[in-house]
Amino acid sequence: MSEPVQDIDCNIDTVEKLVEAYRKMGGYVARHLAEAAEIFVEMLQDPDAVVMMSFTANLVATGLRGLIADMIRRGFVDVIITTAGTLDHDIARAQGGQYLVHTFDTDDVKLREEGYHRIGNIIVRFEHYGQLIEKTVHKVLDELVNARGITRIGVRELVWHVGSMLQDENSILRMAYLHKVPIYVPGFVDGAFGTAIVTFNEMQRARSRPQVTVDVLKDERELMEIVYSAKRLGGLIVGGGISKHHLIWWSQFREGLDYAIYVTTAVEWDGSLSGARPREAITWRKLKPTAKNVYVFADATVVLPIIAAYALTKLKSRARRRLECLDT
Repeated sequence: MSEPVQDIDCNIDTVEKLVEAYRKMGGYVARHLAEAAEIFVEMLQDPDAVVMMSFTANLVATGLRGLIADMIRRGFVDVIITTAGTLDHDIARAQGGQYLVHTFDTDDVKLREEGYHRIGNIIVRFEHYGQLIEKTVHKVLDELVNARGITRIGVRELVWHVGSMLQDENSILRMAYLHKVPIYVPGFVDGAFGTAIVTFNEMQRARSRPQVTVDVLKDERELMEIVYSAKRLGGLIVGGGISKHHLIWWSQFREGLDYAIYVTTAVEWDGSLSGARPREAITWRKLKPTAKNVYVFADATVVLPIIAAYALTKLKSRARRRLECLDT
């Protein structure tokens, strides 16, 4: 069950050597990160596994946005579950919004006066956020509702329509549309994207035009079919909240995940789902007792590039699973 700790040296010039060093050195989170990289490759190489990824929107304000888009491009992800801000940040950046590296130690009153939003140590001007998102969503809905007569649509479908009109190759939504990777956003109204749908409908109502109805349950039916038809399920779960819970919630209906990687900085001591470890999910049947799993207590901006780069050294790309339930 145990291996001796091995000393390492400075001769680490590839990601593969780095992960191997992490595995050998023992040493707390390093060992967990090595296990995460190895489990991710194993789930990607499993021909029967549907690989699901959940992550929180704050990551899309960082350069991880391009990494996640590339993971989609390379077939490393079959299904995405995320939060509303992912749509907001991705659209804003794809439409020219400038996100700037800043600092946590800032004067927020001054930033407000100067016209900036803050996302941790990243800032973005007001006009590079909300109005860009609203303009984009309104344009897509105008085409769907007023030009094509579509008045009922699922969130995943709407996200693909938005992705179809974005031209940024680092856009998560564009890559998801091009490679037919579904993006499910159970809390889609919790941000500018959802608010833009509301304001579009208000404008339609004022003009006595048809409004759009977003069919959230259509997304849930799709997720249900994906989970029920999968022979095995893998989960790369980055961060917590609704995106994490939605992934493991649906997994319980087939006795749980077969592979699970948790990356988080949340703690379990407050009983929150965000900090809950994989072992707790076993009690809910969201994770199989036999599942290969690891809990990495670390910042995703440090961990995810290593996991993805290690996978790239092992298999370059992957043929993603075909999801029969996606008819549009």
